[in-house]
Amino acid sequence: MSDRIQELAVFVRAAESGSFSRAARELGLSQPSVSRIIGELETRLGVKLLLRTTRRITVTDAGALFLDRAREILAEIEDAEDAARGLDSLRGTIRLALPVLYGTRAIIPRLPKFLSLHPLLQVEMAVVDERQDLVAEGADIAIRLGELGDSVFGARKLETLEIMLVASPAYLKARGTPKVPADLASHDCIFGPRSFGRDSWSFRRNGTETSVDVRGRIHTNSGPGVFASVMAGLGIAMGSTVMCGAEIETGALVPLLRGYKLEPVEVHAVFPGGPRPSTKVRALVDYLAQELK
Repeated sequence: MSDRIQELAVFVRAAESGSFSRAARELGLSQPSVSRIIGELETRLGVKLLLRTTRRITVTDAGALFLDRAREILAEIEDAEDAARGLDSLRGTIRLALPVLYGTRAIIPRLPKFLSLHPLLQVEMAVVDERQDLVAEGADIAIRLGELGDSVFGARKLETLEIMLVASPAYLKARGTPKVPADLASHDCIFGPRSFGRDSWSFRRNGTETSVDVRGRIHTNSGPGVFASVMAGLGIAMGSTVMCGAEIETGALVPLLRGYKLEPVEVHAVFPGGPRPSTKVRALVDYLAQELK
């Protein structure tokens, strides 16, 4: 890596992560080396790019302008190298941020085929339900379910998930099967990430919307928590086709009120590089879009 390119790479990761030590760790350098490289860059440019405090590094106005251009230059270099090698020779690391249930059921099982097509690529995954700061974490792609809050990032829709009500056979045997939404008022409902803090569920049928006040003793902020709770017979839950499709096929879960529609959930791939991500990111997003459509 030439000195100028290394300068850009070190500056970008230090600015994005807000930490010299983190940038050093990710780039395989020592923290003093990162500090020296940034200092020499600032001296050569004659401007202050980063402000250091005991807790965090922040970007100056001049640093923000330089950061945008540095990202573009590094992306263009990577694209040029990938173009010279050809798509079949993509290399390096793709960093993924995945929600637990969707990531483990819909994304990870599709990675072997993609990696077999690109044997020089490797994947690092952060599999957590909490939405991460993609820039600070250095993620190349995040899979987001529901509304997008990262409006400044590039995004591509991968699929739309049908949402349905499900319960275990044991629960339905003990409590009965609801026939219409109003019946839910007398059942234990499981509140997950999409319904956390809400006391009513809304359904549509023949263009008419119906809302039902529901109650329950189980509240969880994670998809796996919802899944484990409904499998344990603790109540009726909202589940996506990804979350409970296999269990419905085996009879471990029973779909309910199929004539009434819940609001579907859109799935997007989000990339902090803007609308023009790197070649390897585009390759993975294109592959997932094709596999999931």
